Amino acid sequence: MSVDTVKSAARRIQEKIYVIRGHKVMLSHDLAKLYEVAPKVLIQAVKRNLERFPDDFMFQLNEIEFRSLRSQIVTLEKGRGRYPNHRPYAFTEQGVAMLSAVLRSHSAIQVSIAIIRVFVRVRRMISDDRRLARRIDEL
Repeated sequence: MSVDTVKSAARRIQEKIYVIRGHKVMLSHDLAKLYEVAPKVLIQAVKRNLERFPDDFMFQLNEIEFRSLRSQIVTLEKGRGRYPNHRPYAFTEQGVAMLSAVLRSHSAIQVSIAIIRVFVRVRRMISDDRRLARRIDEL
């Protein structure tokens, strides 16, 4: 895989990370696309293994969060089947890591690794921004 392909994939993943309830998360329908499974299949696998997904790994959006998110995501189009029918689940970095144990295919493991690397990179960027802001304040 070329460096440009890896960067492009990382950028697509990063665009799918949202902050909800103060957590950086990815939504179940976005993860399903990345894992190349139907959203229903992903959620069924999670529900069969609920003990692996405590509240700090995964939670379902409430109706207000869902409506707010729908209005913010411009890429979702109106029309039958274009919006998720049910409120999506949000997975934290730890929840994404746990998905690789639940979705046991080789590609699921590789996708989880890529997603976790992006989460780590985002965390570093935020940390670097804070350090830079502190240095500017000091100056």
